[in-house]
Amino acid sequence: MPILNLDDIDLYYEVIGEGAPLLFVHGLGSSSRDWEEQVGFFANRYRVIVFDVRGHGKSGKPPGPYSIALFATDTAKMLKALGVGPAHVVGISMGGMIAFQMAVSQPGMVRSLVIVNSSPEFLVRKFKERMQVWQRFLIVRLLGMRKMGEVLSRRLFPKVEHKGLRTVFVERWAENDARAYREAMRAIVGWSVSDQIENIRCSTLVIASEGDYTPVAVKKAYVERMARAELVVIEDARHALPAEHPEEFNAAIESFLVEQA
Repeated sequence: MPILNLDDIDLYYEVIGEGAPLLFVHGLGSSSRDWEEQVGFFANRYRVIVFDVRGHGKSGKPPGPYSIALFATDTAKMLKALGVGPAHVVGISMGGMIAFQMAVSQPGMVRSLVIVNSSPEFLVRKFKERMQVWQRFLIVRLLGMRKMGEVLSRRLFPKVEHKGLRTVFVERWAENDARAYREAMRAIVGWSVSDQIENIRCSTLVIASEGDYTPVAVKKAYVERMARAELVVIEDARHALPAEHPEEFNAAIESFLVEQA
């Protein structure tokens, strides 16, 4: 099993293919497995790198506190240890936050950015938002990771034809370490690099699902503040876009990467 020993953390990773490095960073409660549709598509043209973020999958789950800055540092150290970089960095949800953080804190490691259903901040400002966060903490603490997976699966994959995706999602979600999951959630809440995104100079593609948790208008607003960013919206899609609509998702990234050659 490919494991990198980086200071206080062991990170599980996979490298597939040859070419310019293309790094995929998963979201909260996910793992490198969720990029299956992307690895197979891009590995014949790029050196695809997937890994499990600290606290997730087969990577180490040391005690917290965790932070997005820490996750970004882990990621940059991994790339350096593998002898690659700068890389094209694709991040979804929490992975998008990590990608944003890298572009701000380690810009030399980022050749281009693809931000998927994410934002440069997660600030809880409204009572409804605060209740949604605490609802997740309570479900995990009182009912466990499988129940949290069941709740999320119905939101992410609501259609009849999504039954197989729901089943896989719940089984994988149930494997999460509850303590590490809560630490990762704490890392997200209150994080922001929103005041620094104007300084990001690499080309950036923001991919937004029409039915994501965060409205498209929010993505459009921060894209307009960035010097070299563009927005693509996928219709009839929800938060877990790479799994729900892999063909459209892959095509959007491929078109963007061709322009970066």
